[in-house]
Amino acid sequence: MISKVFFFFGLLCAASGFASPPVALAMGLAFGLVFTHPFPRESARFSKFLLQASVVGLGFGMNLQAVLHAGRSGFLYTLLSIAVAMVMGMLLGRFLQVESKSAYLISTGTAICGGSAIAAVGPITGASDEQMAVSLGTIFVLNSVALLIFPLIGAALKLSQTQFGLWAALAIHDTSSVVGAAAKYGSAALQVGTTVKLARALWIVPLALGTAVIRHAKARIQWPWFIAFFCLAAVCNTYLPAAAPLYAFLSKVAKIGLTVTLYLIGTGLSIATLKRVGHRPLIQGVLLWLVVALGSLWLIYLGWIAL
Repeated sequence: MISKVFFFFGLLCAASGFASPPVALAMGLAFGLVFTHPFPRESARFSKFLLQASVVGLGFGMNLQAVLHAGRSGFLYTLLSIAVAMVMGMLLGRFLQVESKSAYLISTGTAICGGSAIAAVGPITGASDEQMAVSLGTIFVLNSVALLIFPLIGAALKLSQTQFGLWAALAIHDTSSVVGAAAKYGSAALQVGTTVKLARALWIVPLALGTAVIRHAKARIQWPWFIAFFCLAAVCNTYLPAAAPLYAFLSKVAKIGLTVTLYLIGTGLSIATLKRVGHRPLIQGVLLWLVVALGSLWLIYLGWIAL
């Protein structure tokens, strides 16, 4: 009973519009580590839908030309970062003797878009529930860390809004954490981070198709439908200005929805999850993440990667 009270109290705080994304995540993490989640499956399902709906809503606050420019400019960086992350991830997994399917899923989640990529590719590889849980747990722990520390690092290094948005999109796993960190840094960072991250998320499809061909799998591929609706929302905001007050309202609601999403994601991290992850997959995930995060930050800081 008491866990339900604290769960809904945190949910109301996150949905109030006053809590920032990092604060909402911190509240969720505190709940997950102290209490047993009263609605684990329902929360996981709802948070996935709410994230996608929130991303669509954020499109109503974006200009289509800026979206296309950022997506087009970030295409090459995205392709290179995915290739490097996949190769490095599999090499680290082999070196650390991580089970091959778990190593592949962790590499995929790091390379593309965290839990969404793992959820799309996992059934194609024939991964077990335990392998999926280990991979998702590893990525989730690192997402939580990134959301809290990336804005601090960006501020310390005096990264511009564009630089930070690009770095977040290339180095943070899940779309929710990219948007949360970028929103904390500023509106321009939010626009760049969201756009480049969604362009990166599109690589779920070719990677899933390639995995299915190699493994001769017939599992159904999950298409990232919400990206198309995000672009449609940006079209409306750009070419139908008469409804600008409605777009502003929808964009604000979307930011609150994202904050609630991060709270719900945080409540899913428990002591049991940390124990289930184990040290080898976590070490693989941490080392791979550090390579991607520090490498991309160094290139952005030197100006070798820019929009």
